Amino acid sequence: MKRFYKNVVLNGDGDGFTVHLDGRPIKTPARNGLIVPTRQLAQKIADEWEAQGEEVDPTAMPMTALAQGALDQVVRERQRIVGRIAAFADSDMLYFRGDSSQVDLVAHQAERWDPLLDWARSRFDVSFNLVHGIMHESQSDETLKRLSAAVEGHDNFALAAMLSISGLTGSLIATLALSEKAFDPAPIWQLSNLEELWQEQQWGSDELAQKKRDAREAEYQSAVAFLELSRT
Repeated sequence: MKRFYKNVVLNGDGDGFTVHLDGRPIKTPARNGLIVPTRQLAQKIADEWEAQGEEVDPTAMPMTALAQGALDQVVRERQRIVGRIAAFADSDMLYFRGDSSQVDLVAHQAERWDPLLDWARSRFDVSFNLVHGIMHESQSDETLKRLSAAVEGHDNFALAAMLSISGLTGSLIATLALSEKAFDPAPIWQLSNLEELWQEQQWGSDELAQKKRDAREAEYQSAVAFLELSRT
């Protein structure tokens, strides 16, 4: 759509922050007020709207999109969103290791992934069943319960970011580690692409695969930034 506004102004106080376009507050697609918890996040949203040219491109406004998701989707369907994120507790990417014929890969996975699992074991008092090969093995009920509770404890804005991060990384453990600032975002992204990067080291890179990974990484970085900026 064409740009329909000239001025972008940030408004608000400790009760919430909004962005106004020509004096009118931005609304979400569901017609909720786009009210966010921190000035820093509101400023990023304002910057996205200010940066638009003659045409408004929603795909160039990830902070706005995530805020809309928090206010329209998570508020209305919080338990479903919690369930989607928590589902990775039973299928976390970190559980799945190479088989007995992939000795070097298994060792590489253990070296890079085990510190994340060790952190989760200590932080949430849980245990994990690792899977070697293709046969799925469920995690214990207690582990699933405790990791689900860890997801439930986050606010709606954090959940919007975590939904994106867990989907992009395939790892609830990595998502929780980011939410608690236990690991830095850059190495977490490398760990979540470990097998793909390992294959490239063995057989060479693929330009199309690299472009897709770059696009996912941009989404990941936006979600991580949103998670940080939404904290009061």
